[in-house]
Amino acid sequence: MGCCASLFLLRTPRNKLKGKAWKPNICTGEAATQALLLLQTQSICLCTILLMGQRSGRQERSKKLELALSKTMKAEAEVQNNKEEDEEPKAKDQRLTSVFGVADLKNEAIGLYNVGQSCCLNSLLQVFLMNIHFTGILRRITVPPHAAQKRRNVPYQMLLLLEEMQCGKQKAVSPTALACCLSVYRVKLFVQHDAAQLFLTLWNLIKRQMKKPQLVEELNDLYTICVQEHLACQKCSSESKRNSSMLTLPLPVLDSSSHVLKTLEDCLQYFFHPEELTDHNMCFCEQCGRKTPFLQSMKLVHLPQTLTIHLKRFCFEKSADIHKLSHYLPFPQDLDFSAVLTENQCQADDNEKAAWKYELFAVVAHSGSTSCGHYCAYIRSLTECKWYCFNDSEVCQVSWDDVKCTYGHSNLHWGETAYLLIYMKKHPQ
Repeated sequence: MGCCASLFLLRTPRNKLKGKAWKPNICTGEAATQALLLLQTQSICLCTILLMGQRSGRQERSKKLELALSKTMKAEAEVQNNKEEDEEPKAKDQRLTSVFGVADLKNEAIGLYNVGQSCCLNSLLQVFLMNIHFTGILRRITVPPHAAQKRRNVPYQMLLLLEEMQCGKQKAVSPTALACCLSVYRVKLFVQHDAAQLFLTLWNLIKRQMKKPQLVEELNDLYTICVQEHLACQKCSSESKRNSSMLTLPLPVLDSSSHVLKTLEDCLQYFFHPEELTDHNMCFCEQCGRKTPFLQSMKLVHLPQTLTIHLKRFCFEKSADIHKLSHYLPFPQDLDFSAVLTENQCQADDNEKAAWKYELFAVVAHSGSTSCGHYCAYIRSLTECKWYCFNDSEVCQVSWDDVKCTYGHSNLHWGETAYLLIYMKKHPQ
């Protein structure tokens, strides 16, 4: 969708006075006195009429402006006036109403209208905006100075959408302006998106358009996973290491023999299990001077405040078609990585491991097939500790039993299955 709605403020034109030029008559005596009294009386009446007209005109225009200007536009005007980036905390708090998640306000949970197969986008936006740690960063962004830049700035459009969701009285709002902004960066409507890929696209756009280095650093700390990759030659035992980062843990749900992994903990252990590279997967060893078998492994170094796990439920078959894996795969509400992974699978000290205790925050679930599906999000309010189901414009409170329905079922290929799991640290450092 390439069009954006525009707001026009109509002003009633003033009435033009018509008539001939007034030429005064010179008179004296009693006639002059009467004429003077008449002129003063007319002047007083005219002044009274003009003042009343100005007041009524102001009131009428004020009412029109109050009706025309939405709270989102008021927030935009308020944010634009704060030009300095380094403000006092008290001044920062006046920018927007709150940093809390949308469902934590008096308006309860607010949905997002589907504006063209945007269920995937809507689900991810709700996950972002219900995270009070993320909105705490979002509300401190540098506001673009020009209208054209504002329309193309993803963080700013997300900020306006958040404010509209928090301040509005309707059950749902439309993300059209943000969708139009994303279309500039080839995130199209009326397209079946993959939630994991779209999450990476949104996150990178947000990071790239944040001007403050401090906010970029905070965003990295909030989402980035740090691992250490090991590659060891099986002939000469030479080993190379390198640190890398990722935004999601892409966990396979099948092992190398296509056997089903039964729990989320099994998926984590398999992901960090060493893998032998043999035959056509052998690597060149500089010390040996030829290709040799290698042992490839990955060790966990650091986990962020908000951890995103990608369950790889979509796989390629021999026919090159994409197939959805809908089998039963339970995941816990509480997850302790130090208890799941072994010592050889970690490269962290005890203080780091002590902070690896997580609680489930959100589930992005997919129903249907690879060619025709639908996304929704189950999110736990961080302040209310209640679960909500965000299904586009429809939002309702649910129970943990409802969330567990996304575990999957082998016989229900079109059923709802968890695709992204978002965990939150219990005690942020």
